[in-house]
This record gives sequence, C-alpha cells and structure tokens, in this order.
Amino acid sequence: MSEQQLSILIGHLTEVNGGGMEARIIEDYSNDSPLIKVNDENLLVGQIGSYVVIRQADISILAIVFKMWEKDRFDNADNRITDRLVSLVPVGEILENGAFVRGVRRYPTAGAGIYVVGMNEINAIFSKFREYRFFIGQLSSHHNYHLSLDPRALFGRHFAIIGQSGSGKSWTVTSLIQSTVKAMPKSHIIVLDLHGEYCWKDNQGKVQSAFAENQVNYVDAIEMEMPYWIMSFAELVDLFIDKSDSSASLQISFMREVIQKLKSKEATQLGLSVVTVDTPIYFPLSELYLQFKVANEERKNFGKVQGALFSQFDEFLIRMQSRLNDVRYNFLMKPKIHNNSNSMADLLRKFVGLSTKKANITVIDLSSVPTDIRPAICSQVGRLAYEFNYWNPDRREFPITLICEEAHAYIPREKGGQFEGAKKMMERIAKEGRKYGVSIGVVSQRPAELSETMLAQCSSFICLRTSNPDDQEYIKKLVPEAEGDLTDTLSSLGRGEALVLGEATPIPTRVQIYRPNPEPKSNDVDYFTGWREGPEDLDVQEIIHLWRTQTRK
Repeated sequence: MSEQQLSILIGHLTEVNGGGMEARIIEDYSNDSPLIKVNDENLLVGQIGSYVVIRQADISILAIVFKMWEKDRFDNADNRITDRLVSLVPVGEILENGAFVRGVRRYPTAGAGIYVVGMNEINAIFSKFREYRFFIGQLSSHHNYHLSLDPRALFGRHFAIIGQSGSGKSWTVTSLIQSTVKAMPKSHIIVLDLHGEYCWKDNQGKVQSAFAENQVNYVDAIEMEMPYWIMSFAELVDLFIDKSDSSASLQISFMREVIQKLKSKEATQLGLSVVTVDTPIYFPLSELYLQFKVANEERKNFGKVQGALFSQFDEFLIRMQSRLNDVRYNFLMKPKIHNNSNSMADLLRKFVGLSTKKANITVIDLSSVPTDIRPAICSQVGRLAYEFNYWNPDRREFPITLICEEAHAYIPREKGGQFEGAKKMMERIAKEGRKYGVSIGVVSQRPAELSETMLAQCSSFICLRTSNPDDQEYIKKLVPEAEGDLTDTLSSLGRGEALVLGEATPIPTRVQIYRPNPEPKSNDVDYFTGWREGPEDLDVQEIIHLWRTQTRK
C-alpha cells in the first residue's frame, strides 16, 4: 500500500475479540463529512461491506465493515458527543511484502489505527485471481472493480447458490454460466431445470434459451426419454416399492432376484460375462411385472396349498400397474427410442453435450415430469454424469459440473423419505465426484431444508438476499467462523447482489452479479399490468387440453 493512503486515518479500535473487532470513527468523518477521496475515488467512511486496514507496529489486518451505529457520551465539560462506531470482521493479514494471506495469526490491541483502503489495495488483494479472467460482477463497494473468482476452487470443490425467492438465484445461475463459457470455452455443464427457466418453448414451439444458441443443447426429459432400465436398483426400489409396506423388504429381495436374472439373460446376448443388478442394460419391465404376478398367485398341490409368496405382492402390483397405466410416465416406463441396450450411447451423448450438436451447456427441462418422480429422475441424471466420468479414461480433461436447481426438493435434509435412494446418490456425488471430475452446484431458497451432507461438501457459497432468520442462522453455521457475522447483511442485499464466501474468492466479497444477457424466463408475474391490461377471456378448452395432455406452453 502507498504511504499516502496508509496515512489516511479514519478511526481507532475500541474492542478486540477472537470473532471480531469494534472501532470508533474519528470526529473528522463522524458528522457532516463522511466522504473521503482516494485516487480520484470517493469512499464513504464506514460503509457496510467496505474494507479497512488495521495497523499497529508491524501488524496489518484487512477487515470488512459489517455494522455501523451511533452512541452518545458526555465529555469532561458535560457536553454531549455522538460517536460513530463500526463492527469489523478480520479476514486476513497483509504481509510486509504486500502479499495477502487469509486468516489472522496476530491480533492488534485496542487503540490500533484504522486506515482507508482504496482501489490499488483492492487490486493487490484480488490480483492473483484476476489472471483467470473469470469475472462474475462488480464489487458493491467499488463499482468500477470487476471481481474474478478462482474457477478451480469454485467448480472443483462444489458450490452453493443460496437466496430467498425473488433474490436473483436464476439471474445468478444464468450469469455465472454465461461467464463460465466465456472464460472457459470447453466447459461442460448440465443444468437440472425444474421450471423451464433456462430453456423453454414459445407458443410456436420454437426453443428459446438464456444462452447463446451455439452453446446450449435443450433436452426435454419427456421427449428424450429416461428409460427405466438405466436406473440403478436403488432408484427402481424408490419408484416401485412403498417402504412403509409391511412386506417391503420381501418385495425388494424378490425384485433384486428377478432383475438379476433378466439382466443376465440380456448380458449373454451382449457378450458380457459379468453383470450386476445395477449394470445399465435393457430388461423387459413387463417380464418383471409378470414374475411378481405369478409368485403372488402361486398355488401348489392342485391349487390346495398357497405358495410361500402368495398374496405378498398385492401392493407392489397395484403400485406398478398404476405407473404403467399413467401416460405421464410413458417417457420412463414405455420408451420408444431408448428401448434396447445399444441406444445408451446416444442418450449419454445428449447428456454431456456430445451429440450431433456439440454444446457447452445441456439444459434438461424437467418441468413436464410428474412432481412425484422428479427426485428419481434428477438422481438418475446425476448418477449418469457421475458414472460417465467414473469410467471415462479422459475424465481429468473432461470435467463436468451439475447445476441442481431447487436442490432441497430432491436432496432434502430429512432422512428416510420415499426417495432416500435418490438423495444418497446425490450425496455420493458430493463426497466422491470431484475425484472423477464431476462437481455439483446446488441452488436453493431453503438451505435449512437441504441435505447437511451436501452443503458440508461445498467450499464456496454465493449467498443472495435471505430474510428468514432460520436460514440466516443456518448459513452462518456453514461458513468459516470468522466470517459468520457477515451473514447478518444478507437481508439488506439487492436483487442480484451476493455475498461470496469460501475458497473461490481471496476474501469475503459483496458483489453485484452481472445482469445476464439473455435473461432466464424467471421474472415474477406482473400482477399490476395483468390486472389492468390482461385478457377479457381465456380459451378454457385449450387449457383443459393442455392439462390432459400434460403439455405446457
């Protein structure tokens, strides 16, 4: 730092503890003149989110202002004086050579000077990340400064985007992906789009997207098909067996035995010598149903004696038949395209952007998938990405990131739910995926309802506006202890403004995320305009037709 700027004293420490510090702003900046000019830049002394340096002897601590208030006192002449006080969160030390290191080894004592930080100092702190040129937005405290993250830390060690509804999560996801493709033109990203926000069809059936046409591959889960035979055994159990049923364990054992036999038969035709119940090869679902039915109705000794499994599978058969008869599940139960083992290569190419149209981004539109099986389908997509790179010899040169929108819906915190298998699969990716070049970016408006295991594996957090006290407290527990107090500012963030914490940034940073171009289809419904200028009538028959055919426009 330059001697000129280090000489600009703005306050003194009044209290020091392991988690934070408090300081009193000197009178020069306490009343009507809180502005200070540094290198042609006007800074507001004590502004929330701004940076300061605490200096004492050979100690230099970088800190962030996260709270400001006023307090009255009386001097020796009994005159009332109003002090401006600030709370500081220390984030690291500035060494004698000007280098910045995270964490604080030596703390100053009360009375240490508080000095202003300008653009030159900010640039010195962030300079080692600027070489990546992975810019995501502008610092809230210095609007002319563009922030670059460390993509190795962000994508290589999982990350979370957290914020309440309307805070700009879809905005942030879109902007982040757009910045990623710009900085890394050979990136591979799969987006689980639960609400059709990132790619959608307009009224003429043409695909619209929040990304450049040559960068994105739109996949409608219904049209593409997600065949049942690619699902793992655990996913099939989630789909067909009610675990609260008294005979659930018997159903699981019998289904394992039947599927193993059916897949072994198919394996012989493919020339495979070893096959397991999880091997992704075709088997006829009708044959699985038939064998359950036969065992459930079996009688011996000319029909006088009931078989050992007689009437044990009534619930299973009813549940499976209801799935088979529901047209909404045809893309899963009755595939027309991917109905043989050899079709798997084409399916995987679509997933990872290597089909006829090569693309960086694969958006899987799950908006038309029945909500009760979305967790299973999301898990299947995640598992296919994981398995693909697990067996990919070039995995280190072909890393994949899976963006999980509304992650709390299928990676919940609660245990023992219907889709426990799906949850465990996603948690397995979080724990093991980075070894094989598969990372996860979880997006959620309710972090308190999201799997603790999943969040514990995230090393970086992009936190948008969060007003719920429970969610704020939960986020506070996720981040490093020294940075926890910064989460108190989450309720004051603007739309698209975020607090970035963790390994992807050298210090906790408040940043205005770039406005995405194009934007996602996530704008709130404009009630005012709709109720003033909306249609006089609607085609109710068309609505009913779309409802019955499960078609969304």
